Amino acid sequence: MMSLIIMKNIIHKCWLSLASVSCFGITVAETVDQEQRPNIILFLVDDMGWQDTSLPFWKEKTPYNEIYETPNMERLAKQGMMFTQAYASSISSPSRCSLMTGMNVARHRVTNWTLEKNKTTDLESDLLQLPDWNYNGICQVSGINNTYQVTSLPQILKDNGYHTIHCGKAHFGAIDTPGENPYHFGFEVNIAGHAAGGLASYLGEDNFGNRTDGQKNLFAIPGLEKYWGDDIFVTEALTIEARKAMDHALRLEQPFFLYMSHYAIHIPLDKDKRYYDKYIRKGLSENEAAYAALIEGMDKSLGDLMDWVEANGQQENTIFIFMSDNGGLASSSHWRSGELHVQNYPLNSGKGSAYEGGIREPMIVSWPGKVVSQSKCDNYLVIEDFFPTILEMAQIETYETLQPVDGISFVPLLTTGSGNPSKDRCLYWNCPNIWGNTGPGIGVTCTVRENDWKLIYYYDSGKKELFNIADDIGERNNLATIYPEIVTRLSTELGSYLREVGGQRPSFKATGKPCPWPDEI
Repeated sequence: MMSLIIMKNIIHKCWLSLASVSCFGITVAETVDQEQRPNIILFLVDDMGWQDTSLPFWKEKTPYNEIYETPNMERLAKQGMMFTQAYASSISSPSRCSLMTGMNVARHRVTNWTLEKNKTTDLESDLLQLPDWNYNGICQVSGINNTYQVTSLPQILKDNGYHTIHCGKAHFGAIDTPGENPYHFGFEVNIAGHAAGGLASYLGEDNFGNRTDGQKNLFAIPGLEKYWGDDIFVTEALTIEARKAMDHALRLEQPFFLYMSHYAIHIPLDKDKRYYDKYIRKGLSENEAAYAALIEGMDKSLGDLMDWVEANGQQENTIFIFMSDNGGLASSSHWRSGELHVQNYPLNSGKGSAYEGGIREPMIVSWPGKVVSQSKCDNYLVIEDFFPTILEMAQIETYETLQPVDGISFVPLLTTGSGNPSKDRCLYWNCPNIWGNTGPGIGVTCTVRENDWKLIYYYDSGKKELFNIADDIGERNNLATIYPEIVTRLSTELGSYLREVGGQRPSFKATGKPCPWPDEI
């Protein structure tokens, strides 16, 4: 049985300190009234790449920044801090499970996307026997096979006085398991969230993929029947419902946590007619114009939520966190036009890849009175860090979790206090699975990043790639043969960590023997 792990974040004891008092390495900017805990809006986008925005997260604007129009991301960045090296997993479910639990993907073992109970989504391999991973996802009860029992982020927030709202994509657990529904994780409101990792249709006139002949569509969006048959895009419908939920939250006189988890900009590339023609006039292909329109529709939603916050006098007491769950799709000629694997330039590859294009995400945080406006942070962090960070933001001082929490609060990075949690820290990824499409860095891999160095290990071939990300953001120059001592050190770090947290690895079908750990080859 899993032991109960008590997580006590003593930093919160400092929140009542006077202005400019340094406590545990963090400078407290002002006295905080414990009765005025902030509202928190976590705005998560699906499959949004680092370059899918007019806001440049690199040192210079790129052609993609010139194409896309995201004025509200720019608006949010003016109010807060951009993070240029924010990381997630390269696939949806692993990232979302890490977000909800604070656990590294190697520990919770939801290492590929989930869908149906007791069914793996891995592609078959002639060479490898893939591990028996947690394809049923996460949940908050015991006794469910191929799942990890946890205490979720919204559950802790709810138990500590927050009104918790889920809006949009969930993707925490498989269909017909307890984790299929956001209510199970402590959300008091669930708007259109279910177990599927994508959507059948963005279009109200298509009933968002729901069939009227009695047949089931696993990817049909539930709970928006009032919009069936209407000329409305699901991104807009979700935003309308989220604003209604926040209206109700104000009447409750509780701080609220809104997890605004858009289905956009995941495929299919349905045409958002509000913006599509504009991008056709810019000379984009039909697919690329539809993709750009999905992005701008998502950005309009962000602006609508920001407008609501301002109109209701909540701007000084509301935190916005903007993030994506994995890199942009760059490996499918059916959905993307032109040369593949370059859609996240200057990053290499995209969704499903261990390269930066698969795991580096656009991220912005606005926290009035705490975060300096128009600021930028170049330190790295990873998506499991959101768990302790949000709880610290919510001034939740002591909490208990069933699971170990691997994430580290990045509040010091936000408040420009001392004690950089990224300094000399290793970030780890494990993907002992076969996701789907092929492309650079897409494979059965595990990865470690330490400061500027990044090592990728391929389980099937034993190949190792070493990159200096600061000098080679596009990961074009494999330095493994030039710096063998760094390869050895990082291989030891990675192999030791995976063993420590119970990470999984595939086996060779021909021999039945497991693939070597990175420090065994």
